[in-house]
Amino acid sequence: EVQLVESGGGLVQAGGSLRLSCAASGLSFDDFAIGWFRQAPGDERRGVSCINCSDGGTYYTDSVKGRFTISTDNAKTTVYLQMDSLKPEDTAVYYCAAHPLPEVWRMTVVPERLVDYWGQGTQVTVAS
Repeated sequence: EVQLVESGGGLVQAGGSLRLSCAASGLSFDDFAIGWFRQAPGDERRGVSCINCSDGGTYYTDSVKGRFTISTDNAKTTVYLQMDSLKPEDTAVYYCAAHPLPEVWRMTVVPERLVDYWGQGTQVTVAS
């Protein structure tokens, strides 16, 4: 059974930092693109960042480039999202996800049913 368990969300002031973690079990990082989506209130779920994307590399949506960093541990069981210089517009529920095709992270709108595996989500709130 595949499980993705997120942690690390919370409330932070604008300009602050948070690190999200996603503990993955039941799958191999070699077979999936793994990363993060987010869904702000009243908005669609959108791709933020993934690893094992872009010819095995990383992907970031334009709005987080230079501020967010995705990484894994050496054992390839946990994915991290280091979020720096946070802005109020980063406020959202952040979901860890795994899917064999990295293209889903670049889609404008991502139906939940399209992605193979989701975590339960963790709330990130950035106060102005």
